[in-house]
Amino acid sequence: MSQIRDMKLAPSGAHKIEWVRRNCPLLRSLEEEFAQSKPFAGKKIALSIHLEAKTAYLCKVLAAGGAEMYVTGSNPLSTQDDVAAALVDAGLNVYAWYGATDEEYMAHISEVLSHQANVIIDDGGDLVHMLHTSKRDQIPYVIGGCEETTTGIIRLQAMAAAEELEFPMVMVNNADCKHLFDNRYGTGQSVWDGINRTTNLIVAGKIVVVAGYGWCGKGVSMRAKALGARVIVTEIDPVKAIEAVMDGFEVMPMKEAAAQGDFFVTVTGCAGVIDEEDFMEMKEGAILCNAGHFDVEIDMKRLREIATDSAEMRNNIMGYQLPNGKWIYVLAEGRLVNLAAGDGHPAEIMDMSFAIQALSARYLVEHEGQLKERLIDVPKEVDMEVAYRKLRFLGKDIDKLTPYQEEYLNRSAL
Repeated sequence: MSQIRDMKLAPSGAHKIEWVRRNCPLLRSLEEEFAQSKPFAGKKIALSIHLEAKTAYLCKVLAAGGAEMYVTGSNPLSTQDDVAAALVDAGLNVYAWYGATDEEYMAHISEVLSHQANVIIDDGGDLVHMLHTSKRDQIPYVIGGCEETTTGIIRLQAMAAAEELEFPMVMVNNADCKHLFDNRYGTGQSVWDGINRTTNLIVAGKIVVVAGYGWCGKGVSMRAKALGARVIVTEIDPVKAIEAVMDGFEVMPMKEAAAQGDFFVTVTGCAGVIDEEDFMEMKEGAILCNAGHFDVEIDMKRLREIATDSAEMRNNIMGYQLPNGKWIYVLAEGRLVNLAAGDGHPAEIMDMSFAIQALSARYLVEHEGQLKERLIDVPKEVDMEVAYRKLRFLGKDIDKLTPYQEEYLNRSAL
C-alpha cells in the first residue's frame, strides 16, 4: 500500500503532470508507442528520482508500457506531495513525502525494493546501494538498472572496480543527449531559478563563485554571466580549469575565492568543498547553495557547530552567525537548490533525459541475460534516436552524407 502525505492533493498534482505532458513531445511519442508494444509487460520497475511532475510523467510512460511501478523520491526536499498523490490516483505504488526524516526516507527506499523489482531506475545510487547491503535477497530478480546522475555513476564505478556490482547498470548520465543538455542547460537555468525565486536579490554586479566546472558547472557559470555576474570558478582538474579561463572566467582556489564571493554554488559531487576555513573568510551576507546530488558539498554539520546564532530569514533561507560576528546564508539546507527550492530542470530538457531513461530500460529488458559488463554505456543508436526525434519536434532538419561522402570518410587511405 502506498505511503504518501495526502490523497486529496491529487487534482493539483494531475494538473502539473498534464502541463509536463503537453511540453514533452518525446515522452509523449514513447507513451503512445509503449501503450501499443507493452515492452515492460510482466515487469516491475523500482524508481528513485526527484519526485516532481516530470519524473511522474516518466513513471506514467513506463506504466503505459506495462510496467508495475514502485516509486519514491531521491531527496526528501524535492518530493512534491500533490504529484505523489496524483501518481497513486493513477494506480502506481508510491512511497514518499516532502520533508521526510532520514529514517522515513530510508524506509521508503526499502519499501520500493521489497517487491522483486526487475529494473532499477536510480538517481544518486541509493537504490543500488541498499540492494547491495540490506536488500540482497532482492538481487536475483534484477535484470539491470539505469543511473541518472554523475554522482551515482561515481558510486557505481567504485563498486565495479571493487567487483561488488551484481548486475548491469546503464550509465544514462553519460549519454550525449543527457549530459550535454540536462547537465548544462537544465542545471544552468534551474539553479538560478531556485536562487532567484528564493532570495529575490539581484545577480547583476555580484561575484558568483562556482565550485566545479563539469557540464553542470559550465551551465551554472554561463547563466550567472548572462545575468550580469562576475564569475570565479574553483577546480581540482587542470584541464577543466583551463576551459574555464578560456571561457572568460577567473580561476582560483576556494580559499582565495571565499573572501570575494557574494553567491557560492557547489556542483562537484564531492564532500567538504566549502569548509570551516572558507566560512570564516566570507563576506557579511554571503549566500551559499549546492547543486550537487548530496548535501555534503557545503559542510553543514560543521557550520551548525560553529554558529553562535541561527535564524530562518525566508522560506528555504537559513542564516548562521559566525564566531567573527558575520552572518552567512544557506539555501535549502545545502540540498539541491534547483529542486529543493524550485521545480527542477525545464520540461523540454527532461524530455530528452527521460526519453534516454525509458529507452535504456527497454534495452535492458530486451537484452535480459545477454549483458555481461556491469557498467554499460547508453547504446549509440538510443542516443541518436532521441537526438533525431528531438530535432523533428523542434521543426529542424540536417544534412545527410551522400554515398560518395560515406565512401570518402570510410577509405583507409587518401
